[in-house]
Amino acid sequence: MSYPEFVDDPEKGILDSSLDTLTPLPVLPVSSKAVIQDAAVGLAAQSGKKESQAALAYAKKDHASANKPKRKVRKWIRFQLWFNTYRKFFIFVISLNGVGLLLASLNIWTYPRRYTGAFVLGNLLFAILMRNELFGRLLYMIANKCFAKWTPLWFRLGCTSALQHLGGIHSGCATSGFVWLIFRVTLIFIDHKDNHDAVLIMGVITNLAVSISILSAFPWVRNTHHNMFERHHRFIGWIGLLSTWVFVVLGDSYDLDTHSWNPDGIRVIRQQDFWFAFGMTVFILIPWFTVREVKVDIEVPSPKVAIVRFERGMQQGLIARISRSTIMEYHAFGIISEGTHAKYHYLICGVQGDFTRSLVNEPPTHLWTRQLKFAGVSHTSTLYKRGIRVCTGTGLGAALSTCLQNPDWYLIWIGSDQEKTFGPTISGLIHKHISPQRMCLWDSKARGGRPDVMKLVKDAYHSWGAEVVFITSNWAGNQEIMEGCKEAGIPAFGTLWDF
Repeated sequence: MSYPEFVDDPEKGILDSSLDTLTPLPVLPVSSKAVIQDAAVGLAAQSGKKESQAALAYAKKDHASANKPKRKVRKWIRFQLWFNTYRKFFIFVISLNGVGLLLASLNIWTYPRRYTGAFVLGNLLFAILMRNELFGRLLYMIANKCFAKWTPLWFRLGCTSALQHLGGIHSGCATSGFVWLIFRVTLIFIDHKDNHDAVLIMGVITNLAVSISILSAFPWVRNTHHNMFERHHRFIGWIGLLSTWVFVVLGDSYDLDTHSWNPDGIRVIRQQDFWFAFGMTVFILIPWFTVREVKVDIEVPSPKVAIVRFERGMQQGLIARISRSTIMEYHAFGIISEGTHAKYHYLICGVQGDFTRSLVNEPPTHLWTRQLKFAGVSHTSTLYKRGIRVCTGTGLGAALSTCLQNPDWYLIWIGSDQEKTFGPTISGLIHKHISPQRMCLWDSKARGGRPDVMKLVKDAYHSWGAEVVFITSNWAGNQEIMEGCKEAGIPAFGTLWDF
């Protein structure tokens, strides 16, 4: 399946406002669609006669401002955003392992030559841990419980950055483990006269499986061919785990001195390799033990969106993975919930591909999901005294819970025909729990285009007394806001496309 093609892009068009201030969109009553249809008139009524004429003119004018030259961003700003914590983690892990591999290759450090399997599986175990829901939730819980609000801001920002970019350790350790595996098999081939052919064969098979699993996770494959990524990374990864077990057991059972097999299992379980492989297996299986088929209710307020309702409430900042089958085609969505006490939680599924389109065209009564949820960057919102949550379109799904459950967070939501597109359930949650003083809903259809997003963010950041900004948008919107925040010295965390 090709990567989703957006049916409607509310990011297009920029409102180049010359008004002194950007007046927030009037609060929309859940039962009234007329307000959204007359947003320009409402804006005019608030702004006075002179400003009202300007507002109405902007509401009617064409999106010509979208063609204006892009704001120039210094190369240093872009480099800082590119060289984020993810890449820092990746480079650190690769460099550390590279030094060890070099010393081992030159026979300066002999330990890795004797126990190469420990370096292979130790790296792979850490790679799996960084993507494990249980381990991730544990790290988030420690940060939220121990460091919330009282620690220096720079430290709390560092916690959020580290937790958000654990994927850098995941990628670095997986790559390093693969390189150590090549080194291990190379040593076996060099001493092939002393090794059994079965060990050599399993070493090659394990190498192939791990390499395919890693290649399938490259960003281009992951982001443009989701099903291909999922099939190869998951199923070939499982084959790699199985072949790793065989490789470990055979390698530790064969006596290089006597050239004979040692059937005594005690020798195997005393090796580091065995326990690393055991840990990998446990952490891979844990999330799958929590997979359940659950009843869902689906509301389709428009052909562009499906609102999926599940029973029981959830903490804010969590991500759900759902599928129509037990083990295939899982898709991640931000969870909307009023809190753990609530009766329901919701997912906003924008129509972006075959899976989400099927939720609208053929709404299921049951879906498969993992009961153990993944923590997203919003889960660290409790670290901060006050914050801004910026989102566009269906990005509201990842952002809304934070503002529903925490009165110290301000919501900026930019979307197209918001109430009509997303329906009364979502509108009801917003207006029930978020006062007009801590939200700005910008309807790009009613207002004739996007706002000056950075002006909205800067104004809200300073007036609200925020410490941080969290962003959920598409790639272009995320890049624009992240660059603007970096340039303005506003701490911000944007969307990642690495899971």
